[in-house]
Amino acid sequence: MIERIFTTPFVAGGGLIACLAAAVVAWTLVASTPAAAAQPPAAAMLPGQDQILDTRTEVVDTADVAGLDDLLARIVDRRVVYVGESHDHYEDHLNQLGIIRGLQARGRDVAIGMEFFQQPFQPALDAFVAGEIGEAELLKRTEYFDRWRFDYRLYRPILRFAREHRIPVIALNLPKEITDQVGVGGMASLSKAQAAQIPADIDRDDEVYRARMKAVFAMHPKDKHSDFERFLDVQLLWDEGMAARAAAYLREHPGKTLVVLAGTGHVDYGQGIPRRVARRIDVPAATVVSGAERPFDPDLADFILFPQRVELPATGLLGVMLDTESAGKGLGVQGFSDDSGAKAAGLEEGDRIVGVGDNAIDGYADIRIALMDSRPGETVPVQVLRKTMLGGTERLRFDVQLH
Repeated sequence: MIERIFTTPFVAGGGLIACLAAAVVAWTLVASTPAAAAQPPAAAMLPGQDQILDTRTEVVDTADVAGLDDLLARIVDRRVVYVGESHDHYEDHLNQLGIIRGLQARGRDVAIGMEFFQQPFQPALDAFVAGEIGEAELLKRTEYFDRWRFDYRLYRPILRFAREHRIPVIALNLPKEITDQVGVGGMASLSKAQAAQIPADIDRDDEVYRARMKAVFAMHPKDKHSDFERFLDVQLLWDEGMAARAAAYLREHPGKTLVVLAGTGHVDYGQGIPRRVARRIDVPAATVVSGAERPFDPDLADFILFPQRVELPATGLLGVMLDTESAGKGLGVQGFSDDSGAKAAGLEEGDRIVGVGDNAIDGYADIRIALMDSRPGETVPVQVLRKTMLGGTERLRFDVQLH
């Protein structure tokens, strides 16, 4: 028999509280049936509630199970808990926060390892957690919008909770420059400085892992430069690099419980990060992944989540195509989308956006930060520089309705 634990993300007043670090996950429990072991629970069984399976449990005594407290009791003694995600699914991040909050509330000295930040930017994360810099500066210093680009609001509750409670956040990923270079030219193309940043002990002998990566590679678009071995090398670098950083942190901080947040592909079957951490340090571990929108397989992880989708509110858009490469103050306007509020307000191709609301615009991160909490239908002031007939520039202001 497989245990089912049901979860519901925190909502209030009919709307999702998207930006609060206090976002929580509520948990209740129902009994399992023998048939449940063969397939995931039907979504129609309990409309509006999420589902988690404990794949390790063969017999469930419902009198001894108490929802979230029970789940946390099963993982609270683990030195490392891997919580996989679909990057753009907000409900996955709320569940991650629920686990982090629950472990901390039960006396664990928690640290959070994140795939989404790259190792050279650890000082920026430390400064943010210490309260020395704010969110905007964190995003700029970590080059978040160039290196990750997923909506920062997905991770905001976790990072704000970490900052509020001074929980260390560990940048797990290798620099993008290294994985990009390997994708183009293979391991042999790395410079000495780059090669010094990658783990020396990379395990290439896992044939099951190789087969899984080959199946993933087969689904990617191909061109004449596509090469599976380089693709495999990149995946290995991601997993080995994150595993080496996590293992080093666990060795250096023997009293810490490390919660690793990464894409499900890095956690599934324990083959990505978990097995490679275990090769480096022997500590009790648990894996938790999302099983939503994928074939059911009880071997995916120790705990499999089947969460109901929770959408973030839409962000307002200017409706412009931006030139992020050319030099000069601000960002150049290359074109407009259909029904562009910016075009309707009077912006033209060739204008350079230098201000949105109260925010100066010097690069791509600035405009993402300026619009992060805006909503469609809002009107925001946009300042641009425009070339004059005499070869100079003039500064103009437009009130743009976002769409």
